[in-house]
Amino acid sequence: MRPTRVAVAILTIVAAATPTLAQDPFEIQVYEYLTVPRGRWNLETHLNHVAQGERGTAGVAALHGRTHLTFELTRGLTNYFELAGYLALARPAGGEPQFAAWRLRPRFRLPEGKFPVKFSLSTEVAFPQHDFEENSVTLEVRPIIETSLGPVQIDLNPVVGKALRGPDAAEMWDFEPGARVGYTISPLLDLSLEYYGATGPLNSALPRDQQVHQFYPGADIQLTDAIVWNIGVGFGATNAGNTRVYKMRLGWMF
Repeated sequence: MRPTRVAVAILTIVAAATPTLAQDPFEIQVYEYLTVPRGRWNLETHLNHVAQGERGTAGVAALHGRTHLTFELTRGLTNYFELAGYLALARPAGGEPQFAAWRLRPRFRLPEGKFPVKFSLSTEVAFPQHDFEENSVTLEVRPIIETSLGPVQIDLNPVVGKALRGPDAAEMWDFEPGARVGYTISPLLDLSLEYYGATGPLNSALPRDQQVHQFYPGADIQLTDAIVWNIGVGFGATNAGNTRVYKMRLGWMF
């Protein structure tokens, strides 16, 4: 089977096998294996707009029409470990910009070449404001599994998350998988298809009409050796979550 067909098959299997809630609206990204090199900084600016989305629930602001701006600053502390901090802002439809959350994220990776696939692990603690999340402290654990088949790169992020403080703190971990298939056209351009979802609690999948499956065709454009620009448009395959989202990410290594 050709590499492109293998990549598409894997992404299809992941989507079909994960009955899902919703992708993080502040950071729409499937993580890749590499960490920031030791002694370097990486600043990523995430900007997205929910053109068609959730109308909100009691106590939580609607996503429909909302714009998100997130700054993510990462420092490579060793060749295999990085630490990142986030500042998340949001502008509701017709409203003023608001502070939404801050986050901390350590991540480590295993050395290349010793295992059949590349592996790294991210853990993120978030402190959201009540208007954007009913729980005041949340935890995300994100394994990153990567492999390449010629010009095709496949990344899987079988994410689990839970509330540490708030009304859902006693609930089971949620499963929120992500996957990316990238195809290198040239050193300056990668085309990609990303998938995001959430199955609900690990011990009890949500009914089909409450699951979310989102697909983002997009591209990574290498503007300079140090700057990469990611763009994409997301489409929801169900009505349980956001159904159209425009996203952009600008990464600068220095």
